[in-house]
Amino acid sequence: MSSILQNLLLLLAIAVVTVVICRKIKLPPMLGYLLIGMVIGPHALGMIPSSEEASHLAEFGVVFLMFTLGLEFNLAKLKAMRRTVFGLGLSQVLSILLLVGAIVMLFGMSWQVGLALGAAMAMSSTAMVSKLLSDRNELNAPHGQNAFGILLFQDLAVVPFLIMIPVLSQPTEQLAASLSFAALKIIVVLTLLLWLGQKLMRPWFNLVAKQHSSELFMLNILLITLGIAWLTELAGLSLALGAFLAGMLIAETEYRYQVEDDIRPFRDLLLGLFFVTVGMNLDFAILLAQWPLILALVVLLGPVKIMIIAGLARLFDHSPGTSWRTGFALGQGGEFAFVLLALAAGQNFMPSALLQSTVAAIILSMMITPFLIEHSDKLVLRLASSEWMNLAANLHQIAVRSMANTGHVILCGYGRSGQSLGRILHSENIHFFALDLDPEKVREAGAAGESVVFGDAAKREVLIAAGLMRARALIVTYADTHSAMKILEMVHQIRPELPVIVRTQDDNDIDLLKNAGAAEVVAEIMEGSLMLASHTMMLLGVPLNRVVRRIREVREARYQLIRGFYRGSNEENEDSDRHQPRLHTVQLTQSAHAIGYTIGELALNQLHVEVRSIRRKNQASTEPSNDFQLQNGDVMVLLGVPENLAAAEILLLQGNR
Repeated sequence: MSSILQNLLLLLAIAVVTVVICRKIKLPPMLGYLLIGMVIGPHALGMIPSSEEASHLAEFGVVFLMFTLGLEFNLAKLKAMRRTVFGLGLSQVLSILLLVGAIVMLFGMSWQVGLALGAAMAMSSTAMVSKLLSDRNELNAPHGQNAFGILLFQDLAVVPFLIMIPVLSQPTEQLAASLSFAALKIIVVLTLLLWLGQKLMRPWFNLVAKQHSSELFMLNILLITLGIAWLTELAGLSLALGAFLAGMLIAETEYRYQVEDDIRPFRDLLLGLFFVTVGMNLDFAILLAQWPLILALVVLLGPVKIMIIAGLARLFDHSPGTSWRTGFALGQGGEFAFVLLALAAGQNFMPSALLQSTVAAIILSMMITPFLIEHSDKLVLRLASSEWMNLAANLHQIAVRSMANTGHVILCGYGRSGQSLGRILHSENIHFFALDLDPEKVREAGAAGESVVFGDAAKREVLIAAGLMRARALIVTYADTHSAMKILEMVHQIRPELPVIVRTQDDNDIDLLKNAGAAEVVAEIMEGSLMLASHTMMLLGVPLNRVVRRIREVREARYQLIRGFYRGSNEENEDSDRHQPRLHTVQLTQSAHAIGYTIGELALNQLHVEVRSIRRKNQASTEPSNDFQLQNGDVMVLLGVPENLAAAEILLLQGNR
C-alpha cells in the first residue's frame, strides 16, 4: 500500500511541475506528460515501475475523455457541418486507413495489423488542435471549421474501431462471426441504453437537482458515467464506449453544461496520468534499434498526412491556402491513437517493435505540431502562390475601406462586446473600424452597413491596413490574453503612444497586459460585480445619487485613467464640452525637450494640466511623483482642457512655454 501511495504522490508532484513548466513555455501539458513518462518509466530512470494499478487509474482518464466527447455529440451540429464531417472527414480517415493498410501488407504483415495501425494513424489530436487554433482565434476561420469537422468525424470513427480491434486477434474463420456478434451486441446495447436512457435520464437528473446538493450532483455524474461504462464492459464492449453513450444521454438534458464543468477536473487529471503511463511504456532500446522505422512513421504522420488532407480539401473546393492550413493543423497523431494501440497491444497481434515505434512517432509528431501551426502562415505563402494574391487582395480591401477614416477607433473583434461598443461610438459620432475573423458575421454586418472587414488583428500588416497610423485608439474587445499580448507588442513597436484598451475575463492578467503597454484593462468580473452592487443597493432603497457616487468611487479606485475625472455636474451641457477636461497622450521622442527633467521641474500644473500616468516599455503604467525623471520613449497621459493640453505638448516637445 505504501509503495502505491508513494508512486501516486510522485505522479501528482510530477504532474504539477509539468503543467507549470508547459504553461511557462506555452506548450500543451500533454506533451510534458508524455516526456515525463518516458524519463521516469521502467525503461529509463526507473523511478516508477510499470504497475497495473497505475494503468487502471489512467484508463479512467480515457473514460472521462470519451464522456465529454459524448456531451459534445450534437445532431444539430452534425447536420449543419455534414459536408465537412461526412465528406471531408470520412475521406481523410479512409485515405489514411487504406494507405497505411497497403503499406503494412506490402511489407508482409497481416491486414489486421494494417487496420489497427491505419486507424491509429488516421487520428489527430482533438485536445491539442482545438486549443492551438483557439489561442490563434482561428476556430471560426475556414481552415478552423475544416479541422473541427474532420476531428469530429475522427472522434465518431473511434467508436467502431473500439468494437473491431478487440476481436481482430481471433482466427480468420471466426473473425466474421466475431465481428457480426460484436456488431449485434452494440446494436442491442445501444438500443437498450438509448431507448431506456432517454426515458429515465431527465427525470432522474431532475430528482437529483431538486436536492440542491453539489456533492450529490457530482456523485450522480460519477455513478451514471462509470455505471454505463461498466454495463458496456459486461456486454463485452469497452469502458470508453459506455462513457461515450453516457455523455450522449446527458447531452439531451438541460444539465449538459453543468455536468461538463463538474467533470472537467477529473478528466484532465486522469487523462494526464494516462499520457504519463503511455510515455512509461516506451522502450528506449527498441527506439534506438528501430530509428529508421520511427523516422518513416513520423514522415507518414507529418508531410504525407498533411499533403493527403490538403489534397482532399482541394477536392472539396477549398482554396489552396485553406487546404494547406487544414493539413498543417491535423498533421499529427492524437490521444485516441494511444487508446487504439493499447487495445491492439492487449490482443498480441501487432509486433512489439512496430507498436513502440508507432507510439514514439505519434509523440514526436505531437511535439512538432505547436511549432508547425505557429509558422503555418509563412509555410502557406511558400506553398500556395495564390495565397499572396488573396492576402494582397484582403489587405487592399481593408486599406480601401479604412482610407476615409482618420482619428478613428480600431475595434479588434466584432462580437457582442464589439458591436455594443460600436453602437455607443456611433451615437457619439466617433468613427470606428472593426476587424473580425468570422466570415459569416462580417458578411451580415457589412450588409447592414457596419464598418467591419475580415482580418486578423494580431497580424502587423492587417493593423497597418486598418489605419493604425491614423487611429486615435485601439480596443481589444475579446477576452484572449495571448492574442491581446501580440497586438500590444505590435502597437508598441509601430505607435507606442497610441492608447490601447484591453478586455479580460478576470483580474489575473491585468498586470501582464499593463506591463505590455495597455492603457487600461477592463475585467468582466469587476464590471459585473459593480452592476450587481448597484442593482442591489437600489432594490434595498439606497438613493440613486448615492448609488451612482459609490460606483464612481469604486471605479476611480480601480481604473487609473478615470481617477478624479468626475469634476462637475454639467455633463449634459454640450456647449461646455470644450471646457471639459479630457485625456491626451504625448510620446517623448529622442529630441523631446522634457527628457531628463522631472515632473516637478516641468511645472505642468502652472498650465493647469495634470499628469495622469506614464507608460514606459516593459513596465506597468504608473502615477508618477514630482521627482519622476522622464526618459526617451515615455508615453505621458495628460488631463486638461484642449487649449492647455496643446500648450503642455509644446512645452514637453519643444521647450517653449
